[in-house]
Amino acid sequence: MEIKLPIKFHANYKVIVRDETGEKAARCNRVLVREFTPAEKERFFGTLEESERPTHQVTFHDYGCKRSAEGRIVENTADKLTIEIRGGKQYEFSLLRPGEEKNLTGAC
Repeated sequence: MEIKLPIKFHANYKVIVRDETGEKAARCNRVLVREFTPAEKERFFGTLEESERPTHQVTFHDYGCKRSAEGRIVENTADKLTIEIRGGKQYEFSLLRPGEEKNLTGAC
């Protein structure tokens, strides 16, 4: 699957993390997205039903800490990429625009 959001190593992104308690927005960078191969899906997630198996891994840095999430892409546009992990938690990535930093709450 082609990722439509421009992924640039030195760009800054806004990540919004949503779960049952609400949402939190933070700044991140070094966003990398990769699709699992069929062999990896079977090896790492073989006990899960096909509809529950993660299809992509997103890795990013949040205030110097490397984070990764494995899940399924639920939205893939030129403006944002949203991945949902097991348990219903969502990570929404978009390019950080000038002036948006003041609205960010901090680390994920």
